Amino acid sequence: MSVNAPNAASCRADQPLQAKPSQDRPEGPVWQVIRAEAEAAAGREPTLRSLMQPVLAAASGADMLVRVLSSRLAAGEVERDLLQALLRDVVDGETLAEAEADIAAVIDRDPACPGPAHVLLNLKGFQALQAYRFAHRLWNAGRHASARLVASQAALAFDVDIHPAARIGSGVMLDHGSGIVIGETAIVEDDVSMLQGVTLGGTGRETADRHPKIRRGVMIGAGAEILGNVEVGGCSKVAAGSVVLADVAAHTTVAGVPARTVRIHDRKEVPAEEMTQDVL
Repeated sequence: MSVNAPNAASCRADQPLQAKPSQDRPEGPVWQVIRAEAEAAAGREPTLRSLMQPVLAAASGADMLVRVLSSRLAAGEVERDLLQALLRDVVDGETLAEAEADIAAVIDRDPACPGPAHVLLNLKGFQALQAYRFAHRLWNAGRHASARLVASQAALAFDVDIHPAARIGSGVMLDHGSGIVIGETAIVEDDVSMLQGVTLGGTGRETADRHPKIRRGVMIGAGAEILGNVEVGGCSKVAAGSVVLADVAAHTTVAGVPARTVRIHDRKEVPAEEMTQDVL
């Protein structure tokens, strides 16, 4: 069964985050596909069956997501049961819908991805993003200590450091994931892709609203740093290794240190979906 990501809509720089689905939304068919793929993998390699238990023993898609993440996040004195309890407190239909959109984004944009079970069980960029989503819900519920705990465990487990207060839309892909840092007041809209080593950080001089705003359809290349309360306009591209210190217009590619405009795009281009790394 194929899983298609929603098409990136208008890439206007001022477009807000996509409206969130109802919390009573039923789980989508992707979770049935994941269960079938896990069962098939366990059948081919019986020694892996115990590793597939978070999927095979789950009663629902939400339960599956909670079990997989808590297993990956558990470390040291932080027990898996405690993490499961924290995640179960805030999992809902919105959580599931965002996870489905993120899974679909990976499948559509990563040619090496064999299916949704691989995304859920093996891709730490996806797992780190889902851990952030749970931490963000805890943060918004005023449970800041619990949110920081989940975020800290995610940083240890995945080498991805996302502040629980950051705002991240759906259909987002953190490709590889390692070394990604996203600050407290950052905003990442829907349908964004970023590769390893990306920093959405402050300049060290600002207070309050001090982190970047990444608009819809943007692709950020490996090792890029976007610093300060700057805006990266919709359907733009930040080349690998660039340092962005000023606003980036929509539909442009920037590159260099400091980053400068090197190309203006056709308005039909959506770099986050195309994932091409060229800059000219």
